[in-house]
Amino acid sequence: MSLYLETEGKTDLPFDAEETAVLVTDAALEYIGCPYEAEVNLLLTHDREIHELNLQYRNIDRPTDVLSFPMLDYEIPGDFSGFDDMPDYFDPETGELLLGDIVLSLDRVMAQAEEYGHSPRREYAFLIAHSMLHLFGFDHMEEEDRIVMEQKQREIMEKVQIMR
Repeated sequence: MSLYLETEGKTDLPFDAEETAVLVTDAALEYIGCPYEAEVNLLLTHDREIHELNLQYRNIDRPTDVLSFPMLDYEIPGDFSGFDDMPDYFDPETGELLLGDIVLSLDRVMAQAEEYGHSPRREYAFLIAHSMLHLFGFDHMEEEDRIVMEQKQREIMEKVQIMR
Protein backbone atom coordinates (compact mmCIF):
# COMPACT_ATOMS: atom_id res chain seq x y z
CA MET A 1 0.00 0.00 0.00
CA SER A 2 1.24 3.46 -0.86
CA LEU A 3 0.09 6.40 1.23
CA TYR A 4 1.10 9.79 -0.09
CA LEU A 5 0.84 12.29 2.77
CA GLU A 6 1.01 16.02 2.19
CA THR A 7 0.55 18.77 4.73
CA GLU A 8 -0.45 22.39 4.39
CA GLY A 9 0.48 24.79 7.15
CA LYS A 10 1.33 23.99 10.74
CA THR A 11 0.79 20.39 11.83
CA ASP A 12 1.56 20.20 15.54
CA LEU A 13 -0.16 16.92 16.30
CA PRO A 14 0.61 15.05 19.54
CA PHE A 15 1.19 11.79 17.63
CA ASP A 16 2.87 10.56 14.44
CA ALA A 17 0.35 11.45 11.72
CA GLU A 18 1.90 9.30 9.01
CA GLU A 19 2.32 6.23 11.21
CA THR A 20 -1.32 6.43 12.33
CA ALA A 21 -2.58 7.03 8.77
CA VAL A 22 -0.68 3.99 7.48
CA LEU A 23 -2.00 1.86 10.36
CA VAL A 24 -5.62 2.82 9.65
CA THR A 25 -5.48 2.65 5.85
CA ASP A 26 -3.80 -0.77 5.98
CA ALA A 27 -6.40 -2.00 8.48
CA ALA A 28 -9.26 -0.69 6.34
CA LEU A 29 -7.89 -2.39 3.23
CA GLU A 30 -7.48 -5.67 5.12
CA TYR A 31 -10.90 -5.33 6.75
CA ILE A 32 -12.69 -4.77 3.44
CA GLY A 33 -10.69 -7.54 1.75
CA CYS A 34 -9.14 -5.47 -1.01
CA PRO A 35 -7.37 -7.97 -3.27
CA TYR A 36 -4.94 -5.37 -4.66
CA GLU A 37 -2.09 -3.24 -3.53
CA ALA A 38 -3.59 0.23 -3.34
CA GLU A 39 -2.70 3.90 -3.40
CA VAL A 40 -4.27 6.65 -1.27
CA ASN A 41 -3.47 10.35 -1.17
CA LEU A 42 -3.95 12.14 2.16
CA LEU A 43 -3.86 15.92 2.47
CA LEU A 44 -3.72 17.39 5.97
CA THR A 45 -4.97 20.95 5.89
CA HIS A 46 -6.94 23.47 7.93
CA ASP A 47 -10.47 24.88 8.12
CA ARG A 48 -9.92 27.71 5.65
CA GLU A 49 -8.63 25.42 2.91
CA ILE A 50 -11.16 22.63 3.47
CA HIS A 51 -13.93 25.25 3.54
CA GLU A 52 -12.91 26.31 0.03
CA LEU A 53 -12.90 22.70 -1.18
CA ASN A 54 -16.24 21.97 0.48
CA LEU A 55 -17.77 24.97 -1.29
CA GLN A 56 -16.17 24.11 -4.62
CA TYR A 57 -17.00 20.39 -4.70
CA ARG A 58 -20.12 20.07 -2.53
CA ASN A 59 -21.55 23.59 -2.67
CA ILE A 60 -21.52 23.70 1.14
CA ASP A 61 -20.26 27.03 2.46
CA ARG A 62 -18.51 25.97 5.66
CA PRO A 63 -15.53 23.91 6.77
CA THR A 64 -15.92 20.19 7.32
CA ASP A 65 -13.80 17.59 9.06
CA VAL A 66 -12.96 15.37 6.10
CA LEU A 67 -13.61 15.14 2.37
CA SER A 68 -13.29 11.98 0.31
CA PHE A 69 -12.68 11.88 -3.41
CA PRO A 70 -13.08 8.26 -4.60
CA MET A 71 -11.46 7.39 -7.92
CA LEU A 72 -13.47 4.20 -8.49
CA ASP A 73 -17.05 3.32 -9.36
CA TYR A 74 -18.43 0.36 -7.44
CA GLU A 75 -21.54 -1.57 -8.41
CA ILE A 76 -21.65 -2.79 -4.82
CA PRO A 77 -19.68 -0.94 -2.09
CA GLY A 78 -16.51 -2.80 -1.17
CA ASP A 79 -16.83 -5.22 -4.09
CA PHE A 80 -13.72 -5.14 -6.25
CA SER A 81 -14.88 -7.75 -8.77
CA GLY A 82 -14.51 -6.64 -12.36
CA PHE A 83 -11.71 -4.20 -11.58
CA ASP A 84 -9.17 -6.38 -13.43
CA ASP A 85 -10.93 -5.25 -16.61
CA MET A 86 -10.51 -1.56 -15.71
CA PRO A 87 -6.92 -0.59 -16.51
CA ASP A 88 -7.65 3.09 -15.73
CA TYR A 89 -8.26 2.08 -12.10
CA PHE A 90 -4.59 1.18 -11.68
CA ASP A 91 -1.37 3.17 -11.65
CA PRO A 92 0.44 2.08 -14.84
CA GLU A 93 3.85 2.33 -13.14
CA THR A 94 3.16 0.57 -9.84
CA GLY A 95 0.09 -1.51 -10.67
CA GLU A 96 -1.59 -0.21 -7.51
CA LEU A 97 -5.34 0.37 -7.36
CA LEU A 98 -5.98 4.14 -7.29
CA LEU A 99 -8.49 4.46 -4.44
CA GLY A 100 -8.62 8.24 -4.27
CA ASP A 101 -7.94 11.25 -2.10
CA ILE A 102 -8.69 12.17 1.50
CA VAL A 103 -8.57 15.77 2.69
CA LEU A 104 -8.63 16.21 6.45
CA SER A 105 -8.91 19.40 8.53
CA LEU A 106 -6.50 19.34 11.45
CA ASP A 107 -8.48 22.15 13.07
CA ARG A 108 -11.56 19.91 13.09
CA VAL A 109 -9.52 16.95 14.39
CA MET A 110 -8.45 18.94 17.45
CA ALA A 111 -11.86 20.58 18.05
CA GLN A 112 -13.85 17.36 17.64
CA ALA A 113 -11.47 15.38 19.84
CA GLU A 114 -12.13 17.88 22.61
CA GLU A 115 -15.87 18.02 21.89
CA TYR A 116 -16.26 14.22 21.92
CA GLY A 117 -13.90 13.68 24.86
CA HIS A 118 -11.28 11.52 23.23
CA SER A 119 -7.73 11.93 21.97
CA PRO A 120 -6.76 13.79 18.79
CA ARG A 121 -5.20 10.54 17.54
CA ARG A 122 -8.51 8.72 17.95
CA GLU A 123 -10.39 11.45 16.05
CA TYR A 124 -7.78 11.52 13.28
CA ALA A 125 -7.84 7.73 12.93
CA PHE A 126 -11.64 7.66 12.95
CA LEU A 127 -11.88 10.26 10.19
CA ILE A 128 -9.43 8.30 8.04
CA ALA A 129 -11.39 5.06 8.62
CA HIS A 130 -14.60 6.90 7.71
CA SER A 131 -13.05 8.31 4.57
CA MET A 132 -11.57 4.98 3.51
CA LEU A 133 -15.07 3.53 3.56
CA HIS A 134 -16.14 6.31 1.19
CA LEU A 135 -13.21 5.38 -1.05
CA PHE A 136 -14.61 1.82 -1.04
CA GLY A 137 -17.99 3.11 -2.25
CA PHE A 138 -19.91 3.29 1.03
CA ASP A 139 -22.00 6.29 2.00
CA HIS A 140 -24.36 7.35 4.78
CA MET A 141 -27.09 9.19 2.90
CA GLU A 142 -29.81 6.72 3.87
CA GLU A 143 -30.40 5.50 7.44
CA GLU A 144 -29.75 1.86 6.49
CA ASP A 145 -26.43 2.81 4.84
CA ARG A 146 -25.45 4.98 7.83
CA ILE A 147 -25.93 2.02 10.18
CA VAL A 148 -23.80 -0.25 7.97
CA MET A 149 -21.07 2.35 7.66
CA GLU A 150 -20.99 3.07 11.39
CA GLN A 151 -20.60 -0.64 12.15
CA LYS A 152 -17.72 -0.94 9.69
CA GLN A 153 -16.05 2.15 11.20
CA ARG A 154 -16.30 0.62 14.68
CA GLU A 155 -14.80 -2.65 13.48
CA ILE A 156 -11.87 -0.91 11.77
CA MET A 157 -11.20 1.15 14.92
CA GLU A 158 -11.31 -2.03 17.02
CA LYS A 159 -8.88 -3.65 14.59
CA VAL A 160 -6.32 -0.86 15.12
CA GLN A 161 -7.06 -0.71 18.86
CA ILE A 162 -7.60 3.04 18.90
CA MET A 163 -10.61 3.35 21.16
CA ARG A 164 -12.42 6.21 22.85
